[in-house]
Amino acid sequence: MGVVEVSAQKDSIYIEAKLSSDKKTLNINQELVYYNNSEKDLNTVKLLNWVSAYRKRGTSLVYRKLEDRNNDLHFAKSEEQGKLLSLNIKSSDNQDISVNNISEENLFLPLAKVLKPGESVKLQLQYQMQLPDKKFTGYGTSDKNIALKYFFIVPDHFDPDNISQRNYHDIEESISFNTYWTINFDIPVNYFIESNLQQIQMNSFKGYLDSDPEFLISQNEFPSIKINTEDINTEVKFGYNLTPEEKQNLEFYLPLHLKFIKEKIGSVPEKIFISDKFRDKEDFFGNNDITFLKFRFRLFTEAEKTDMDYFGIIAKKILDEGIITDKQDNHWFKNGLKSYLEIQYLNKFYSETKLLGTLPETKIFGVKPLKLFHASKVKLIDRYGLAYQYIMSQNLDQKIDEKFTVLSNFNDMAISGFETGSLFNYSADKMGYEKFNTLLKNYIAENTDKQINPKDFLKELSQEDKTTGYLTDFLEHKNRVNFKLKRFKKEDDSLNINIYKNTLSSIPVKLETETRETEEKKEYWIETDENEKSKMFSIPALDIYKITLNNDFIFPESKYRDNFLYAKGFFSNTKKIKLKLIKDIPNPEFNEIYISPRVRFNNTYDKFLIGFNFKNQSFFDQKFLYSVTPTYSTGTGKMTGSGAVSYSFLPAESILRSLTFGVSGSYFHYDYDLAYRKASIFSNINFRKNPRSTVSRGIGLSYTYFERDLSQAMIDRHDYDKYNLWSVGYGYSDSQMIHEKSLSVSTQGMEDFNKITAEAFYRWEFAPKQKLSVRLFGGYFLRNDTRNNTFNYGISRVSDYSFSYNLLGQSANSGILSQQFILADGGFKSFIPGSVNKWITSANVDSSVWKIFHIYADAGVYKNKDQPTKFIWDTGVKVRVIPDFLEVYFPIQSSLGFEPSFKDYARRIRYTLVLNLGSIINAARRGWY
Repeated sequence: MGVVEVSAQKDSIYIEAKLSSDKKTLNINQELVYYNNSEKDLNTVKLLNWVSAYRKRGTSLVYRKLEDRNNDLHFAKSEEQGKLLSLNIKSSDNQDISVNNISEENLFLPLAKVLKPGESVKLQLQYQMQLPDKKFTGYGTSDKNIALKYFFIVPDHFDPDNISQRNYHDIEESISFNTYWTINFDIPVNYFIESNLQQIQMNSFKGYLDSDPEFLISQNEFPSIKINTEDINTEVKFGYNLTPEEKQNLEFYLPLHLKFIKEKIGSVPEKIFISDKFRDKEDFFGNNDITFLKFRFRLFTEAEKTDMDYFGIIAKKILDEGIITDKQDNHWFKNGLKSYLEIQYLNKFYSETKLLGTLPETKIFGVKPLKLFHASKVKLIDRYGLAYQYIMSQNLDQKIDEKFTVLSNFNDMAISGFETGSLFNYSADKMGYEKFNTLLKNYIAENTDKQINPKDFLKELSQEDKTTGYLTDFLEHKNRVNFKLKRFKKEDDSLNINIYKNTLSSIPVKLETETRETEEKKEYWIETDENEKSKMFSIPALDIYKITLNNDFIFPESKYRDNFLYAKGFFSNTKKIKLKLIKDIPNPEFNEIYISPRVRFNNTYDKFLIGFNFKNQSFFDQKFLYSVTPTYSTGTGKMTGSGAVSYSFLPAESILRSLTFGVSGSYFHYDYDLAYRKASIFSNINFRKNPRSTVSRGIGLSYTYFERDLSQAMIDRHDYDKYNLWSVGYGYSDSQMIHEKSLSVSTQGMEDFNKITAEAFYRWEFAPKQKLSVRLFGGYFLRNDTRNNTFNYGISRVSDYSFSYNLLGQSANSGILSQQFILADGGFKSFIPGSVNKWITSANVDSSVWKIFHIYADAGVYKNKDQPTKFIWDTGVKVRVIPDFLEVYFPIQSSLGFEPSFKDYARRIRYTLVLNLGSIINAARRGWY
């Protein structure tokens, strides 16, 4: 066995690897030459043993998968896990080197003598590893094939000083670069190997890589496509099968892709290997067909999808293998360049293509309903600005140079990729694309085989064009830059336009004018002054009808709604108003009001509520929101309705994520011919959270005035017709997969009472889709001088005196509506009579048994005034028809007795029904942000 040493300062690794017949174990003899490329003396060599990330629960990899809503590795069986089974290391003089714990991801080897900068050490390793199941990360073993990457023990090039631990997160980061590899495999018969390394002979690979070696061992030979044109000689190998149509499309598009990319960055490799994992991660987001029930709606042709998908895949693969960066700190550079190349490609070949493709042309009963949406007119190229706008509007965006491991999955795309790519494209547009591309080519060529700091590229960019100097600072903060067209004034033959920016940075802005009749457009680049927020710019008036700043989302602004002005007509110096029927992607050119019909069933009192909702909320959140819904009550023949107005402050970098103030009011019926009126002033504080984190914290404050119509019986018992409630509460929730928990504490009061309430909830997934939940509740009246039980704690029913529980039957005492269960107060499922006016504590336990069937048990102690303390309990079976949304409770045994023996048992069965679209959306987006 020997090591091929190429040039100084470059590591060499020689490996002989034997795969067991069951394809689960790898036996490896390895020899490596490691150079100290740092500027310090080294007493130890740090090796990465990343197969150990699969060995047990609690590793960084397992935790990251749980963040992504994937618990497969957490519940992995021992034979599915990956681990190092044995390890022997010898120095060049054949001396054994001890390793304390081979199950660690970082192995520190003490050296017999100090390794000075520029010197090398030769190590011989012999080890055996158990390969993990491929389903966890896409790397490992499976019945079909074995994918190997990040499993060989290698030096840590990014951390040669051994200061900190590095752990495997499955984020496709580089760990072995500037290295010459020689790898010989011994594999079972009838198996083939594909790799990004050059194959010398059967099962033998050799060559120099600036990325990590990757191997796919399979019984199938997968396709490859060779591109031989005038200036490109590249073979693209695939780690999966291609359909005949896909292969035909790729044979046409790949030469175009490679030529386009080479023109922009200077070079393309001779060999490209694409695994199924890499394809799935880097393909074009949002061009897939839409399926609904048995219907399938096509957005783009198969050829167009192949073109879009593989351009991004090929571009990112070339960037990954040609540029050496630390992904943790500099992920934005290659992600941004990929988006920049995509933007250029779309501008050339898909400039007029719509975001929804041909979907708006779909006819239903002879009409094209999607044509009513602004989304049908949005261009495909606008996807980059829209994605950023969407996440920024929720204040869940992150700064561009955030550590990659704390970036949410959506921000990986929208911020690291789309926002950065938009900035690169904006700079190239301003300075000239040829200049930008030449600078990029030179930078990549000058840094071949070198680890780079991409901020050096930004420095070179600012030297070429000083107006790009803001970019370095831009990376380090969440972007809230906003340009605004304030007003214009016509003087003689000129328009004097006042442009405002909310930053002191010198950032150029692109102004565009358009005439009405000829639709002629003219563009002007305006260089704004540093330390000044207002700029006056004059242009020839001509026949200008519309003025626009940064059109088509070309710059990642915090708000585009103030980038438009009309120079003529009724809406001169302002914006038009547009009425829309259905919630849509916002059109920033207009002030949009959404009008939508509303039909809902309130209860047996209002019956059907028919009306219209007027609001300004689109698919994107806004700071100022209003919603007014007048409705007609078919049950009473009267007008009812609700309305709310709120404003949210969204500080970019603060302990707060949002601070909201608002007022709301409603008028509905809660019993036969009895109405209630409700008016509230409220404020909500949501604290800052890491977008990858499942933790949310908030404080709510409110004052609400209630007025109720009373029946004669209610008047006779001195019921409350008017009351006002003050409420302050704190909530904490952590919706992580395995250990879900929440805590809330609140106090509420009025002139007749004050009470404090606390609730804690914990749900543990102890096996796949098998959960145990525990809820603890405590309520205590600090003062209770109320006239009746209206404000008491409920045992099995809640008193909805604040009209906030969305009960189907607000005052129902019998029938199916009265059997609705709300998990609040005591939380008992059996109909245990009474309420509590002093204090109550209860525990509610629920556990999976089999599939959708659970068992539950409730127990509690309560005390009423002048009454002895009572202990109550119940048990039963719960059927989760639609988990967390529709569940049915069948009581069995309780303090009341054996309930199935009761004649009215059918009336004792209860159900939960949650009709909350927001909850469904929140559940669906978990794992993205």
